[in-house]
Amino acid sequence: MIKTIIDCISSWLIPFIIIVSLFCGIVKKVPVYETFIDGAKDGLKVSVNILPYLIAIIIAVSMLRASGAIELAQQAFGSFLAMFNIPVDVLPVMIVRSLSGSAVLGMFSDIANQFGPDSFVTKLTAVMVGSSETTFYVLAVYFGSVGVKKFRHALLAGILADVAGIIAAVAVANWLFL
Repeated sequence: MIKTIIDCISSWLIPFIIIVSLFCGIVKKVPVYETFIDGAKDGLKVSVNILPYLIAIIIAVSMLRASGAIELAQQAFGSFLAMFNIPVDVLPVMIVRSLSGSAVLGMFSDIANQFGPDSFVTKLTAVMVGSSETTFYVLAVYFGSVGVKKFRHALLAGILADVAGIIAAVAVANWLFL
């Protein structure tokens, strides 16, 4: 019953919002189509402005994966991670999470396929993916779109939040799944 209601609401919510927005624009005598076109032009300008930042992130993630740096990090930090009951297979997710959400989802998919959906590694990775943000992507997109070049305090706050998210994910996964 509740699932049917939620499905119905989710099916009609976006069309409802669009219709209400159009109706409000017409009532307030706003040139709806022209305003939409102006917004689309601004969106295209923002897309062009942030493209170099996005390309830099994609290249950085590709270089990390192709260079073998992630595998070296796994070898170097394996015993340290084991002290906190963190499987070494999760380390790439910890490294790449701040850079790219899609790369991390690909890594998560690989981990889930390799270890199975009920394994501790998969559950820990799932909690980790949901408990942190793609800091560098956010900085590139949002700060790049408005032209902010100096974002060191935001970078530090984002990295600290990512570290806190990883620590919390490990603690929660150990508490819930072990």
